[in-house]
Amino acid sequence: MKTLDDCRNAIDNIDNEILELLNKRMGVVKRVGEIKHQNGTAVYRPEREKAIIERLAQRSKDRGGVLNRGAIEAIFLEVFAVARNIELPERIAYLGPEGSFTHQAAESRFGGMSEYLSLSSIHAVFKTLEAKRAKFGVVPIENSRDGIVGETLDYLAKSSVKIVAELYMPIHMSFVTKANKLEDIKKIYSKDKGFGQCRDFLLEHGFINIELIPVESTATAAILAAKEPNSAAICSHIAAKLYGVPTLFENIEDEIDNSTRFVILSDFKNAISEEDKTSILVRLEDGVEAGSLVRFLEDFNNEKINLSKIESRPSRDKSGFGYWFFMDFDGHIDEKKVQKAISKHQDEVTWLGSYVKGES
Repeated sequence: MKTLDDCRNAIDNIDNEILELLNKRMGVVKRVGEIKHQNGTAVYRPEREKAIIERLAQRSKDRGGVLNRGAIEAIFLEVFAVARNIELPERIAYLGPEGSFTHQAAESRFGGMSEYLSLSSIHAVFKTLEAKRAKFGVVPIENSRDGIVGETLDYLAKSSVKIVAELYMPIHMSFVTKANKLEDIKKIYSKDKGFGQCRDFLLEHGFINIELIPVESTATAAILAAKEPNSAAICSHIAAKLYGVPTLFENIEDEIDNSTRFVILSDFKNAISEEDKTSILVRLEDGVEAGSLVRFLEDFNNEKINLSKIESRPSRDKSGFGYWFFMDFDGHIDEKKVQKAISKHQDEVTWLGSYVKGES
């Protein structure tokens, strides 16, 4: 190839080949969907998707390919999303409104072709899944700075839906406004945690004495800032773009490595894979003072099960004041060693889901 036209012609020919292969792949996918429908098998299989990405990334590396793992994942996650919609179109409920970080997380896994249902609360996401009005739900469960999202845990504790996947997403905040000058700004909208995550920025720019108005989401903040010229919002750049509010400052969060862990919820159990994580809630009947937590943890230690997280949570039981313990550990609930470890605590453990570990 000696000229730019030669290169473009080569690209066009390769694109034609890619299209033919994608059509061929989706033809097989359609048959897979028919088989899954007959067998009642789940369409979304994150362990299978991860295995494909790992295999292709290694193949590209071994053959000296230009594409690294990140590029391969970005391309094939969209291919997987299109494939799932061909297998069986599904509706995804998420904590809205449109343009929220949760919406962004949902689209990163289910792609642009899926049908999305924006809901106003985490509770509404759970109710929608339990009523079968959507197949999947996406909600936040943990932030690297602010910790566990208690509302998500509270509903997981009593819901029939389970965690089927997790994903970690970096959270970057933008300061957006239609005001011509900073001194014209009279109020700032954001989610309550948005203010907390950007406190240094607010102090540095003298905004700490301006009225800070908490709203249910950062996307709602962008909507309000779009309507009020003398207001501003702390929100995602996607929300700012979606609702037409100019961005004055980007990446204003105090900690640049701030990230949120999201969970994907549904009504099925994943098969065992080689890189599983399980989440449980533990209600210890004898109380921590009696050493029941130590005995519980010893049973896991005896089976060489790695506990990756343990966090206490105030109990919502009517019996009185107490604590639950939210735990993550390596392994699948159906593995023999896991079953052995929890066999002595059947009445104290609520299984929240087993799923492939996300890339944190």
